[in-house]
Amino acid sequence: MHLAVVACGDRLEETLIMLKSAVLFSNRRLCFHIFAEDSLKPEFETKLKEWPSSYTKKFESNIYPITFSVGNAQEWKKLFKPCAAQRLFLPVILKDVDSLLYVDTDVLFLRPIDDIWHLLGEFNSTQLAAMAPEHEIPKIGWYSRFARHPYYGTTGLNSGVMLMNLTRIRSARFKNSLIPGGLTWEEMLYPLYQKYKNYITWGDQDLLNIIFYFNPECLYVFPCQWNYRPDHCMYGSNCRGAEEEGVSILHGNRGVYHDDKQPTFKALYEVIRDFPFEDNLFQSLYYPLQSRFLDTVHTLCGRIPQVFLKQIEKTMKKVYENHVIVYLGANHRY
Repeated sequence: MHLAVVACGDRLEETLIMLKSAVLFSNRRLCFHIFAEDSLKPEFETKLKEWPSSYTKKFESNIYPITFSVGNAQEWKKLFKPCAAQRLFLPVILKDVDSLLYVDTDVLFLRPIDDIWHLLGEFNSTQLAAMAPEHEIPKIGWYSRFARHPYYGTTGLNSGVMLMNLTRIRSARFKNSLIPGGLTWEEMLYPLYQKYKNYITWGDQDLLNIIFYFNPECLYVFPCQWNYRPDHCMYGSNCRGAEEEGVSILHGNRGVYHDDKQPTFKALYEVIRDFPFEDNLFQSLYYPLQSRFLDTVHTLCGRIPQVFLKQIEKTMKKVYENHVIVYLGANHRY
């Protein structure tokens, strides 16, 4: 299973905590594709080597420089957040990778990556990427109120968690507002940016919305529990999937891991950050999380702790059962 992330500036710690959450709960081996500024490369290498061997054997990592194959590199690098546009070039750079999951640095996995990876098998013959809606309610959604460019569906897409079948993306021709006959992914990126650059606010996410506005048959839409953000609870709970199944992937955008505006999100980030790898998951992760959540009940997101805890509790039970039954059982035969 291939996991890609782009890290620039001060995103080293955030990226490492995201990778930690992926390794903690995954079942199958992972391959990390980390795109980072040159100054961050040695720090990533050092930090990942410090993890205990019981976890480092669960993944391999590749670290790449920030590169843009078409257009003005400095222009791409400054689009929205530093280096975020790098994600648009993954199909071109990772030519030997069939499929991958891209996530922003401010994402935390609360269940195995295996589970979202299985969604690739649900793509129909035309679908080549998957994302969640930007919002569940059009009247309070950003795109439906403010966008000055085409966007997907009624509320647009959030690209912080994106499954990609790179093989299909590389071979497809995409409808667009530039050339009637369609363009390949790489051919389309820079002309599309040039046409809409004065109308976009959220950089590469807006470009993806424009692409899938013209090519809706290419997109698989997964529900909000796979990309759960403060917007899903700060105006009142509006992600039904998370209410029913719990949050699967937490996306702490708006910088909520690092301020006090959404203490529920910050608590999850800090508890995973502080968890010692070899400790008991329930004693050193789940119970501290429950305790921290007691301090957040005065907030709108904190009023629904079960939404945040349901999936991670289920995941930890499976991890514990696998360890006790499979690992210990294999070494204690009667």
